[in-house]
Amino acid sequence: QVQLVESGGGLVQPGGSLRLSCAASGSTFNINLMGWYRQAPGKQRELVAAIANGGTTTYTDPVRGRFTISRDNAKNTIYLQMNSLKPEDTAVYYCNAVRVGRVDWGQGTQVTVSS
Repeated sequence: QVQLVESGGGLVQPGGSLRLSCAASGSTFNINLMGWYRQAPGKQRELVAAIANGGTTTYTDPVRGRFTISRDNAKNTIYLQMNSLKPEDTAVYYCNAVRVGRVDWGQGTQVTVSS
């Protein structure tokens, strides 16, 4: 099993920045892909960004050019640098780890963009 712990959420004004972290522990050796999802009130959980073992990244259109996903393999941690934040980015952000036959999730961290 993989345990995931997110941190870095909070309240920020529009146009501001936040950096989320997700630290993985446990059976991390066979993780193929890690990603960030978000879920706003009344909406379905959606993919924000993902990064594969080889470093390939993918982003959803609304965040491309504003958010950057990265990883530190030595720390088993991924990051989501969020710049130029908008009120519509307000959501609970979840980290996940994908292995063959299994997906593990973190508990989520709240990001609120408001003046």
